[in-house]
Amino acid sequence: MTLNENELHAYVDSALAPGERSRVVQLLASHPEEATRARAYRQQNAQLRAQFDAVLDEPVPARLEALTSARPPRRYALAAAGLFIGVAVGWMAHVVWRTQAAPMSLAQRAAIAHVVYAPEVRHPVEVSADQRDHLIGWLSKRLGTKLKAPSLSDQGYELVGGRLLPGDSGPVAQFMYQNIAGQRLTLYVSHVDGNRSTAFRFTREDRVSVFYWVDHSLGYALSGEMPHDQLLAVATAVYAQLDR
Repeated sequence: MTLNENELHAYVDSALAPGERSRVVQLLASHPEEATRARAYRQQNAQLRAQFDAVLDEPVPARLEALTSARPPRRYALAAAGLFIGVAVGWMAHVVWRTQAAPMSLAQRAAIAHVVYAPEVRHPVEVSADQRDHLIGWLSKRLGTKLKAPSLSDQGYELVGGRLLPGDSGPVAQFMYQNIAGQRLTLYVSHVDGNRSTAFRFTREDRVSVFYWVDHSLGYALSGEMPHDQLLAVATAVYAQLDR
């Protein structure tokens, strides 16, 4: 019994008949690499929906409404929309392709979550900073450990709020910060396998810079679209507060 690419995508999209779905579930149970790919595809779908579904409810900007009165620009508007969606799907497919051989790292998951939610205008967080105590208590309860939302006022950033995300090892917390210029940072907190500690590490996931580290059973990743040294200064402040 084998599993081809079409069947895997049909499984992820819930497009299989009950009998076929049962067969695929059995195959995935005995093929961890294929199961990892299926999870990656599911995560890709969820992130694309989270990023773009809200756009369907947004009013058409006035500058685009004006274009619809003339026939020729419509063709270009459709082409531009297709290009935008193509770039987004291509970027996510690139990430998924990179993770087919191995599960995504803490930094990769954090970078994807940053790219999905940092640009969001209407719903960047589930619970806003004006309910800070509730936010921290809720996320702490869901992760089963006491969490902190570091204060980054000295670095020029204020807490926007946070949200709960799905992760490979259970629930994940994401805290979002923003400066006066509208630039955003996200702090991703996830359980990790084992009980260990690691020093700062840095990586770039496409255009996103990420500093990440592990403290016992929790992994932390601070993400932002900024240079290494600029993010390092903020990451150092975050680490100092979480290490108390």
